[in-house]
Amino acid sequence: MRSEFLHFSPPLIGDEEVEEVVQTLRGGWITTGERAQRFENDFRAYVGAPAALAVNSATSALHIALAALGIGEGDAVVSTDMTFVSSIHVIEHQRARPVLVDVEPDTLNIDPDQVEAAVKRIKGVKAILPVHLYGHPAEMGRIYDIARRHGLAVVEDAAHSLPARYRGRMIGAPADGMDVPNLVAFSFYATKNLTTGEGGMLTGPPELLDEARVWSLHGMSRDAFKRYTSEGSWRYDVVLPGFKYNMPDVQAAIGIHQLEHLDEMQKRRRAIVAQYDEAIGQLEELETPVARPEVESAWHIYLLRLRPERLRIGRDQFIEELRRRNIGASVHFIPIHQHTYYREHHQLRPEQFPVAQREFERMLSLPLSPAHSDQDVADVIEAVTDVVEKNRS
Repeated sequence: MRSEFLHFSPPLIGDEEVEEVVQTLRGGWITTGERAQRFENDFRAYVGAPAALAVNSATSALHIALAALGIGEGDAVVSTDMTFVSSIHVIEHQRARPVLVDVEPDTLNIDPDQVEAAVKRIKGVKAILPVHLYGHPAEMGRIYDIARRHGLAVVEDAAHSLPARYRGRMIGAPADGMDVPNLVAFSFYATKNLTTGEGGMLTGPPELLDEARVWSLHGMSRDAFKRYTSEGSWRYDVVLPGFKYNMPDVQAAIGIHQLEHLDEMQKRRRAIVAQYDEAIGQLEELETPVARPEVESAWHIYLLRLRPERLRIGRDQFIEELRRRNIGASVHFIPIHQHTYYREHHQLRPEQFPVAQREFERMLSLPLSPAHSDQDVADVIEAVTDVVEKNRS
């Protein structure tokens, strides 16, 4: 057994990131500036997006996406029950109504059939907010088709999905023939595939990103961004009741070099997934993650599902047994319908979301980070195998 606790998803930070931060601190300009702009440009080019806006979190990116699309009080947004609450909070922040639907049993992504049914049933739906859960893209072909036929916008939560591809197209790049408003939000939180500690990026059409940029910094007109530089002016105007969501250069300094190393980090991440699949896939008591042939997952989360009929312990005890063996595991996520606020304010019940409820009760996430060594991975496999062998039905 390991002598030290293995953390779930530590970041992999190199000397280049550290040196860029030091140079930023010594340069005298640490808030939003040239490095944030460079990070935006590099990110836009990497994913093939028309435009990009660096912000302080994926939640902020989702929020200003809805604001830029004009979604507000009286509107409805269709989204998934299986996600972190921030995906749904932003709908509430805009005083719009979240309409939650169940998920597909294999990927646990939003079920397009239920999206279509909700759009037809609910008045005032203005947008669909799919989540590319665990790094596996949702069924975007069908979601885009629904949006086209019903005149809806699409705001993608890609917090887990850098870099992921759907039918050869990188998430964040526009789909061929895209004729619906479409914005994509990414996360750079500490556990993500690319991190800036905290941070996010919004991609989409330039005209929508221009609007989102104004929302992201107090609603000030664009000419206000340079007011502290030699070419700027002290005068500014406020044209919207905006927010404080900009990304500072200190964070962007980390992101610039994280992006440079992303392909290398993803190669390591995929190698760990392959090791898990080979070893854990032999245990009949467990289900390993699904990857559909038309997608390339970002493999942000390695999701295990227990087969309860083959084990004498449940998910919670399984995680506790891993912890006793110094292996950190987690659960992604507690479905929205279980949280007090949404359960009470929207009268949500487990029977409305049978797939999400059932899968939540048997899921756990294993450690997965390019910072993990081969020995770390071997320790996880050994611990999982030991727990299974000692608790078979």
